[in-house]
Amino acid sequence: MSSPVVVSAFLAGLVAGYGVAVPVGAIAVLVLGLTARTSFRVGAAAALGVATADGLYAAVAALGGTVVAGLVAPVADPLRLVAAGVLLALAAHGAWRALRPRTPASTPTRRGLDTPARAFLGVLALTMLNPATVVYFAALVLGRSDAVAPLAAGLFVLGAFLASASWQLFVAAGGSLVGRVLTGPRGRLVTALTSSAIIAALAVTMLLG
Repeated sequence: MSSPVVVSAFLAGLVAGYGVAVPVGAIAVLVLGLTARTSFRVGAAAALGVATADGLYAAVAALGGTVVAGLVAPVADPLRLVAAGVLLALAAHGAWRALRPRTPASTPTRRGLDTPARAFLGVLALTMLNPATVVYFAALVLGRSDAVAPLAAGLFVLGAFLASASWQLFVAAGGSLVGRVLTGPRGRLVTALTSSAIIAALAVTMLLG
């Protein structure tokens, strides 16, 4: 395979990855909110969870094309409902954690997505519930005559993963900066409630859509 084709496949993956990652949605808000309330390690783990899901969907789309898109289409609505339900649960849990009384002498607990491992797995699972991602990648792959070649497909997936990871880590870094500014109890409360409200609103929008 010639170098121009290899470079083209990789650049196409980068463009595709940024195309699906850059629009701000519930996942970006969740990553930023997690980082602001916890640490950059947790936010970075969540960011890599998003990128891993995008990379997996890019791989499925690159290898499956129209077959995958056809299989996913019949269950798109149920998956959207599940994703919206999970978002509402996360919003409610975040608001509850922000509003519940805290005992100064008690040892802080780490529940929900408040550890790197849980953040990675939880956000990975949530991102995987979005069927529009695989349809998006499948449409891009189908428009490329070189995407069926194994090397081109691999570079396409690598480009998509790196693009998604770089953007999500940027979002997490922004959350870390916010977290350093809003270090007091009131700042953490505002951050948590704002994040929960936006995630809930996006979940309702998803249900209505």
